[in-house]
Amino acid sequence: MKRDRWQAVKADVTTWGRGALPGVMVIVAVTIARFTGALQFLELVTFDRFLRLRPPEPIDERIVIVSITEEDIQRARTYPIPDREIADLLKRLQAYQPTAIGLDIVRDIPVEPGNAELTSVFRSSKNTIGVEIALPDRSGFIVAPPPALPPEQIGFADTVLDADGYQRRSLLGAHNHQQEYRFSFSLRLAERYLATKGIALENGIQDRNALRFGNTELTRLQPNSGGYVRADAGGNQILLNVRSGIPFRVLSLSQIKSGQVNPDWIRGKIVLIGMMSFSAKDLASSGAIAGINPGRIYGVEMQAHATSQILSAVLDRRSLLRVWADGWEMLWIGVWGLLGMSLGRFLRSPWKILLGFLIASISPIALCYWLILLGWWVPIVPVLLVLVLNGAGLMAAFFYRHEQELRLRLEERQFAIEQTFNAIHSGPLQTLVGILRTAQGEATPSPFLPELQRLNEELRAVYGSVQRDAIADEPHLRMGSAIELALQAPLHELLYKIYCNTLEQELPYLTTIKFKIVQFDPLNTSHLRLEHKRALCRFLEEALCNVGKHAIEATRLTVICTQEGDRQVIRVADNGRENPSDAEALSSGETNRDRETTQYLNSKLQASGLGTQLANNLAKQLGGTFRRYPNVPRGTVCELTWSAKRRWFW
Repeated sequence: MKRDRWQAVKADVTTWGRGALPGVMVIVAVTIARFTGALQFLELVTFDRFLRLRPPEPIDERIVIVSITEEDIQRARTYPIPDREIADLLKRLQAYQPTAIGLDIVRDIPVEPGNAELTSVFRSSKNTIGVEIALPDRSGFIVAPPPALPPEQIGFADTVLDADGYQRRSLLGAHNHQQEYRFSFSLRLAERYLATKGIALENGIQDRNALRFGNTELTRLQPNSGGYVRADAGGNQILLNVRSGIPFRVLSLSQIKSGQVNPDWIRGKIVLIGMMSFSAKDLASSGAIAGINPGRIYGVEMQAHATSQILSAVLDRRSLLRVWADGWEMLWIGVWGLLGMSLGRFLRSPWKILLGFLIASISPIALCYWLILLGWWVPIVPVLLVLVLNGAGLMAAFFYRHEQELRLRLEERQFAIEQTFNAIHSGPLQTLVGILRTAQGEATPSPFLPELQRLNEELRAVYGSVQRDAIADEPHLRMGSAIELALQAPLHELLYKIYCNTLEQELPYLTTIKFKIVQFDPLNTSHLRLEHKRALCRFLEEALCNVGKHAIEATRLTVICTQEGDRQVIRVADNGRENPSDAEALSSGETNRDRETTQYLNSKLQASGLGTQLANNLAKQLGGTFRRYPNVPRGTVCELTWSAKRRWFW
């Protein structure tokens, strides 16, 4: 026994191994595509979408944006905004005692009038941070900082863009063209604010090249972090975890000038000054922020997001975006690929496979979105790809297997029919032919001769009908020797024709019936196959034949085919009495009628319990019940019920 079980397990493993080879190849191919960068664009787009779909976060009250709009430019009647306007704005803001003021407007050269005044303000403002463009572009162009500001009050506004032009990373530090290490504008502002909380900027502990505020280490981006493959990770970069919803309070230049400002909005806060006008073209691109135009926001807003990310991580424990190591990502892809392959191994129904495939596809999406909320960027595109490819291959293999099994089943049916008919033809049919010849040769014809001739014709006709159904799978039901019913017709019409045809048969106890109560209502057959309709017709035919064979002295017949509540029912009831020869069987709980009811095929054979077994099997297929119980005051009720609604996975 143990050896047979081991052989079965070994054969099962061998079959699984051969069938799993295409799925394993898909997993390997997708993993290679993932780590060669073929899926990077899709991964980055999905990353943006997840960030954008996060629930809104509260406004970061620590940061206020003062915008210079198109209206302010028109009022000044010149662009760039003159130094005098900037100086006046800085003096007004200083009166509210902010912790830091970030001027996200380049001032490397004077913009008269008012340069001397602006220079004086710069020198007297120890909390003002100016910007520069420290990293040269392809032409070697840079923008110097305001000359009046010392180096510790300068931060660069350089950004790192991906191939699609979107900004998903924040550059915190880098060497300039003179190989001097510079800090970013957002880092300088965060450093100034956190210093008032007693938190200094230091080197990392786990990564000495990383930056750290207190216990919060700003994890550096690596070339293959998250969905990136061989990305430019030069300098000190972190993934940009922008805020969702309405992130910051925005004030206009005119509000500051008119004094329409709550002092608490600015006191002790970080104030960023920047252009929020299309004509200034100080724009940034991000797919994770719902901006003025799809994918476009103002540059000062992006600086505010970068600054807020650092403050929130240090003070609020808001998660920085983290990634898994390459080994864990490969395992992640492989597990989902194996799951896709396993659907066909453990699920057999096509509806179950489809539902399992949908659940398996939705689950990693929901899981990756949940991980994004926790601050983890986990690849989703390769997971969906292995699921879709393996799932599509699985469905194709399933339908191919179904077609092959159907063809094999038809061949087996045809072989069984041939074998059965050959056995009948060589034995009982030859005996019947001999009896017919003897009866026809007698001087006085036997009264049973017509019945024997009809039986001979019916046996041969049944063979031809069953053979045609087996070969062509024709949707027909044969009644008697000449009548064929199209199974495509409504079920209640078929059942009525079965009823009429059966009552015309010469059965001994049908002739005594005087009263017939008949009801054939339309039934819901949207979830029934042709085999089910054929079996239901056979069930009614056999139930009526049993009445004609065994319902002694029956005078009333009730045939109900209708829907009762959410159940559909076929019910045949008579008021006949039992055959005395069946009393012994009845005392044991089973009559000849129990042995004959509900046969799938129009068979004349009787076997103990066969009819009941077939009726129960049909009820099980339909998700219903089969019952036979006494009629009151006399007779028997034969009843088959099933649900009028479609069952799941059927």
